[in-house]
Amino acid sequence: MALDARALDELSKHHRGALITPDHADYESGRRVWNASIDRRPAVILRCRTAVDVIAAVNFARDNRLPLAVRGGAHSIAGRGTCDDGVVIDFAEMKGIRVDPEARTVRAEPGVKWGELDRETQAFGLATTGGTVGDTGIAGLTLGGGFGWLGGRLGMTVDNLLGADVVLANGRLVHASDSENADLFWAIRGGGGNFGVVTSFEYRLHPIGPTIVGGIVMHPFPRAADVLAFYRDLLRQAPDDLTAAAVLVTGPDGNKACAIAAAYAGTVEDGLEAVRPIKEFGPPVVDVLGPLPYVGQQSLLDNAMPPGLRNYWKADFISAVGDAVIREAVDAFSRVPSALSNILFFPIHGAASRVPPDRTAYPHRSGIHLGIYSLWTDPATDTENIAWVRDTLKRMQPFVPGGVYVNELGEDEGDDRVSQAYMGNFARLAEIKATYDPDNLFCLNANIKPAVMAR
Repeated sequence: MALDARALDELSKHHRGALITPDHADYESGRRVWNASIDRRPAVILRCRTAVDVIAAVNFARDNRLPLAVRGGAHSIAGRGTCDDGVVIDFAEMKGIRVDPEARTVRAEPGVKWGELDRETQAFGLATTGGTVGDTGIAGLTLGGGFGWLGGRLGMTVDNLLGADVVLANGRLVHASDSENADLFWAIRGGGGNFGVVTSFEYRLHPIGPTIVGGIVMHPFPRAADVLAFYRDLLRQAPDDLTAAAVLVTGPDGNKACAIAAAYAGTVEDGLEAVRPIKEFGPPVVDVLGPLPYVGQQSLLDNAMPPGLRNYWKADFISAVGDAVIREAVDAFSRVPSALSNILFFPIHGAASRVPPDRTAYPHRSGIHLGIYSLWTDPATDTENIAWVRDTLKRMQPFVPGGVYVNELGEDEGDDRVSQAYMGNFARLAEIKATYDPDNLFCLNANIKPAVMAR
């Protein structure tokens, strides 16, 4: 879709960043996102530099009745950071970070990725709960809830968000916090990009590192069932400071394996004692679990999910890693078509689990996050890789009490899955949506329709 030249010329008077249209040299690279399965062609990509640019972009999309997508780290599995024949707000150039070491806070712009934020905060021995892949953008992860290695000690990412600047559908820039626009602040802590475009995040920081105990151990796949049973028992007695994930994965040697990745958020001495049972079980064939820089822990899984691969994911929450779950997971992974795929178990525990489900829009405060991730390179194998994920999820359904992490909803998920992502908070979110975005301008997301539309 070609945009009217006069409309673009008018937009350029209010937008300082680049306007990338299909005839621009950067268009092909600019339209690509992390998931190579997504192939969309926006009418214009607006590389914003300031909040004023964002206001101009929102007004332009609204006034011209164009689809509007917002791209932070571009990691959306469903490709929600882009669109066909519409406007993409691209935050690639909004990467400002300002740490206040005395107040223990940090302000960051929405183009920042977790690896970048961690490097800045760790210069002062501080951190907040962030993503488990350093290439993930702070914006999408925060707006969806955000769990990571510090969750047991510090809570979810949204539990550490102090405030945000938000451009609303009407073009107004407002601040959201516990004391200003508190309903909006509640909604953006888990409600995704449904309520506006965040141009700045402020997080609470905590003393962490620079050295922690973390890393990974790996066992041969024939022992996977025993390893997962051990992992289940480990979770039952794990202290808040210890967060451990289990994953069925193909190892660097090309053989299937079962791994436990862990991080301890307290002292190194206490951490070595906490991970001792993990190191002694088996014993593992690979053991790189011990003291390491916190930024090293944060990049631990980067190579497992690099950009440029084809991706298809499904996720749910399970109450426990029971025997039947173990049998189904091990059997499914024995038939995985791609060596890049994996099945992940990640706990919500400790401080994250003690927050009431209605304290923030993000409601999932207990259980185990189950992620079934298919990653591959050849488009000719799309069908078998997608089928493997769908079949595995279907076999897990008897053990799923309900609920899904909104950041891992795919593009083929329906309204029922969106409501499951918010559970008892959904109706309140729809009412707040009606207040701040009654015409549903921000709809290219796991969409919460305004209550006035849903009636």
